Amino acid sequence: EESMYMFSSNDFKQIEAIIDLALLEDIRSGDVTTEAVYYDNEKASARFVSKQAGVVAGLQVVQMVVDVISEDIELNWNVDDGDVIVSGQTLGSIKGPAGAILIAERTMLNFLQRMSGIATSVREFVDLIEHTETHILDTRKTAPGHRVTDKWAVAIGGGENHRFGLYDRYLIKENHIKVAGSIEKALKLCISHREINELDDLEIEIEVTNLNEFREALEYPDVDYIMLDNMSLQDMKKAVELADGRVLLEASGNVSKETIVGIAETGVDFISIGSITHSVVAMDISLLFE
Repeated sequence: EESMYMFSSNDFKQIEAIIDLALLEDIRSGDVTTEAVYYDNEKASARFVSKQAGVVAGLQVVQMVVDVISEDIELNWNVDDGDVIVSGQTLGSIKGPAGAILIAERTMLNFLQRMSGIATSVREFVDLIEHTETHILDTRKTAPGHRVTDKWAVAIGGGENHRFGLYDRYLIKENHIKVAGSIEKALKLCISHREINELDDLEIEIEVTNLNEFREALEYPDVDYIMLDNMSLQDMKKAVELADGRVLLEASGNVSKETIVGIAETGVDFISIGSITHSVVAMDISLLFE
């Protein structure tokens, strides 16, 4: 099931920019092999075929790549973003000028494979904890420049997007606390900064590493989320009891397929997972010419 992904026009501009960059690095002065082998007038058709099972994501980005390359290319998908696919499945077909399709091939596949790999990984985590109320979150550990597409893939996979950057939520981490001097100072500074700058719609989150810090953070009604960093399951359970629904809890730190069920069963609201975007295994998808 596809979760809501809120797009702004800036997000689309960013995707267009990374597509331009991807094509620039691939084509530069021209595709010499295609120029050597093909004439301008040859038409071709090809199929996108998945070599493995998983969740497909990135179909709309592939269309955006095609739109940049040639208006004569026609793309037809048999699946939707978020669909579970099987090995050997034909995801869709493409037809048009052979040269244009060959030039677009690698860039289309790079986006499709990376985004599908992310969505597949997310769905595996989501399925493991579906018996709980806990949601999967992404992090800022994305490929530089690709945050919009990485986070879009997370949403397609059934996860939820955490903040996008440093601008859309206060997140007081260990280093901020050190710079400010204490949890109390860091929180008070963020609360007053929000007030002075009239940033009322920005939520406040703080990271804690033990129950003493947790109790301290819990005293501030302005705190919307508390992140439990690398805490034991026992401490997380205790934090859930202490919070009693007054604040949202996010568990973080070295989450794996082996540990996630235990963490979710403590009753935390969210689990954030860096690996879903920082250690992406691309899905094996090929473009096969007829």
